[in-house]
Amino acid sequence: MKIVFATNNAHKLSEVKAVLGDGYELVTLKEVGITEDIPETGDTLDENASLKARYVYERTGLDCFADDTGLEVEALGGAPGVRSARYATDGHDFAANNRKLLKELDGVTNREARFRTVISLIVAGEEIQVEGVVNGVIALSESGSEGFGYDPLFIPEGKDVTFAEMSADEKNSISHRGRAVAELVKVLHKVYK
Repeated sequence: MKIVFATNNAHKLSEVKAVLGDGYELVTLKEVGITEDIPETGDTLDENASLKARYVYERTGLDCFADDTGLEVEALGGAPGVRSARYATDGHDFAANNRKLLKELDGVTNREARFRTVISLIVAGEEIQVEGVVNGVIALSESGSEGFGYDPLFIPEGKDVTFAEMSADEKNSISHRGRAVAELVKVLHKVYK
């Protein structure tokens, strides 16, 4: 089954392909001729996922899905949240985001956080949303070289290493995106049975 994934992020694409498995051919934005940045003007992850999916569907008429992910830190009132990718700058500067987060949490003992991914799926014009959440804590310093974004700082619940210290398979088996994609797969199996 062919479905458009509203991303050009190679990291996200490989994570989703790994969880989605065979039987689905993921098509990227570039492959359907969408080269412009899709506006992410929503105030929530749910709104942004929906905006991106609708943008793709309206321009292509193809079944598609889009995600939005945020790191929600308890001591920061849920920040960076919907602004996770643009926390320190308007660009997707992972290093700057991580530095800012560590600075904001300097001296803070409550380091509870969660990663949340919301996926909006549009099939034949009908939209369905699913989500995946993983709880954890923010480390005192960066550790590991795998993954991307806040992975060097996020230690998932029940583990003693960051996402960036895990193999891709290990991370995908417990990550927010992996959990959201697992829910997506359940929906796709129902829709395309």
